[in-house]
Amino acid sequence: MIYLNRNVTLNQLKEVVQKNINHKMDYMSDDFNSEQKNALELFQKRIFLEEIIDETISFNKKIFWNNSNEHLNLTTTAEELISVYKLRSDVYKDINYQREFPDEIEGLNFDIFDKKSAILYYKINNEVTGSIRMIVDSKNRLPTDKYHSFDKHRETQNLCELSRLVIKQKNKGLKMEFKHLFKAIYEIQSNQNNNIDKLILSITKSHYKFYSKFGGINIEEDRKEGYGNLRVPFLILTWNPILISNYFERLFLK
Repeated sequence: MIYLNRNVTLNQLKEVVQKNINHKMDYMSDDFNSEQKNALELFQKRIFLEEIIDETISFNKKIFWNNSNEHLNLTTTAEELISVYKLRSDVYKDINYQREFPDEIEGLNFDIFDKKSAILYYKINNEVTGSIRMIVDSKNRLPTDKYHSFDKHRETQNLCELSRLVIKQKNKGLKMEFKHLFKAIYEIQSNQNNNIDKLILSITKSHYKFYSKFGGINIEEDRKEGYGNLRVPFLILTWNPILISNYFERLFLK
């Protein structure tokens, strides 16, 4: 039996595709060359998806969490991740966030930061209806670093950014998915084995009144011009869950 190292094979495929993606065959029509390029680009994205899935599953299996909620889990299978990526895509289309968070593959929303993320999902009646990720700081840094420097925090604290919060749209009001996801975030951050001191999150300014009740929330930057392609006022926050309020404890932990 021949054993192929999966990561080495994926890297070799990536190199081959990269070398050939812009290569044209002069004796073939422009339409053929265009179709070949599109096929290679899609294949390149499929290789990237395989890479993301493998590394994300491996990362999530190392997270320490004493979970007691049957509807809530970390993603530890390819099927779970694909369901989350589909939910992200659907929700971002519904709320017109596609320009800021585009699909890597049509119908699947993922990126390189998933590799170092604890990805939580809420599932009920065999349907994934909510998800959020906790991106642990690494050599890739954090998504919000391109808008605000967290280097001073890094000198003394281990950082983690909350992002890709998606909840299937149903009725108005605070969703059960939101409550359970934030309880899980608190539990994972509180476990010292995960080595997370402070959380970072970006929210629309209109939601600040609600988040300010959590306790331990600090405004790092008021981005009146928006966040990337999202042209509404945004706030970049840090959150120290050690300082949670009685409100947060009553609403999320009981």
